[in-house]
Amino acid sequence: LSMNTGTLAGNGPAFSAYSSAIRTISSGTWTKVIFDTERFDTNSNYDNSTYRFTPTVAGYYQINFSLDVGTSTSATQSVCGIYKNGSYYSNGVNLSGSVTFYGNSISSLIYCNGSTDYIEAYIYIGASTASYSTQGNFDAVLARAA
Repeated sequence: LSMNTGTLAGNGPAFSAYSSAIRTISSGTWTKVIFDTERFDTNSNYDNSTYRFTPTVAGYYQINFSLDVGTSTSATQSVCGIYKNGSYYSNGVNLSGSVTFYGNSISSLIYCNGSTDYIEAYIYIGASTASYSTQGNFDAVLARAA
C-alpha cells in the first residue's frame, strides 16, 4: 500500500471569523462584509483587515458564510455571495419579499490554487437602509488537497 504524503485535509488551513459590530449595507450593490474578528486561523491565511481568505495550500475548500440582515423599511431582496479573486463566484438563496429581516447563508466547495486565489464574503440588499448584525460567520476549511 502507498500513502499520499501530501497535506491531509485535517491538517490544512482553516479559519472562522465574525463581525465585531453592527454595520451598514449599501443598497442595490454588492457590499463586502467586514468580518474583522477571528475565532481561529490555523495557518494565518485570513486577513482581518482586508477580510480575505488566501489559502496557501492548493485544494478544494469548504466555504461557509451566514449573516443576519435587518432593514428599517421592507426590503425586496437579500442575498449573500462568495467572491473569488475580486469577482462574483456564487450566491446563496436569493431571498425576496417585503420583510425587514433576512437570515442569509451560503455554503460552497471552491478550488483555490494555494498561491494567488483569495475568497471574500459579500451581501446584496434591495432596501434603502440596511445593516447586518454580529450574528454571522465566515469560515473555511481545506476539504481535499489538490
